[in-house]
Amino acid sequence: MPRIIYVTPDGARHEVEVENGYTVMEGAINNNIDGIVAECGGACACATCHSYVDEAWLAKMPEMDDMEDSMLDAAYERKDNSRLTCQIEVNESLDGLVIHVADNEG
Repeated sequence: MPRIIYVTPDGARHEVEVENGYTVMEGAINNNIDGIVAECGGACACATCHSYVDEAWLAKMPEMDDMEDSMLDAAYERKDNSRLTCQIEVNESLDGLVIHVADNEG
């Protein structure tokens, strides 16, 4: 199973295995990662799973669709590497992905 590394706003690093086909958001929820709130349950309707993809992984990310891009406009402190983790499906090519959790509860 691919490993996803979540870095929470307090700097804590959590390395967890996430099953192929799950989203990065589901991996966070299933492993009790602080900061991924996911109020809409993964429907790309709230931006409470907003996170920052580590710079080293940006080129390996699937392209963002228009719906995710629009929803990120509502996210707090959007940056060039912002993504909604509910829109990133885990597969073997993302083994070792580093995600910096945004402040979604502030």
